[in-house]
Amino acid sequence: MLTYPKSQFMEEHLVRILSVAPVTHNVRCFKVEKPEGYRFIPGQATEVSIPKSGWREERRPFTFTSLNEWDHLEFTIKIYDDHGGVTQQLGKLESGDELLLHDVWGAIQYKGEGTFIAGGAGVTPFIAIFRQLQRDEKLGNNRLLFSNRTASDIILRDEFERMLGPAFVNTLTSEKADGMDNRRIDETYLRENIASFDQPFYVCGPDQMVEDVKQALHRLGAGADMVTVEL
Repeated sequence: MLTYPKSQFMEEHLVRILSVAPVTHNVRCFKVEKPEGYRFIPGQATEVSIPKSGWREERRPFTFTSLNEWDHLEFTIKIYDDHGGVTQQLGKLESGDELLLHDVWGAIQYKGEGTFIAGGAGVTPFIAIFRQLQRDEKLGNNRLLFSNRTASDIILRDEFERMLGPAFVNTLTSEKADGMDNRRIDETYLRENIASFDQPFYVCGPDQMVEDVKQALHRLGAGADMVTVEL
């Protein structure tokens, strides 16, 4: 597994936004300049802040959804217009505006074929991982169980369907839709949808969901060293 020393990313990087595009009704894709020599492991993130008065010190973590070989960085970010916070401010930015990038960090790294379990914007660490696996022709038997409130909330649905086919499993908690489950990802759901718990698991989403899924996986037989979550 590749590792990069964190010390090389201690400086701030001022980067220009190259483009902003919608992904869903409340998620946007930000393409930004890539500092020379800037590298990360797929699944990792950096803290981002806005170099404007009152916002420069308001750092928030966002996952890279680009690959190292690309000539730019990409972030796929859910915008919370009603929170009055950093993402609301990000939602106001356009091409030509600037961002500050900080340290690279993150516990979610690929450790072998397994099952990825995501809730909402928690899927973002998995985007670069799956893109890298596709590039390397190593998607194999990996699966993605993806929980959202509604079908309109599904991030990169078309891309995941192309990459994973039937291994891309969607479940909705607030509506019914053809070809998708209408249930929460809980212990019963996991038992019914996973054949073996002797495999790597990758879990990311809202804090309570991650904790509940992690504990359920352990009860179902997944070893502690087989379940990767963001720390």
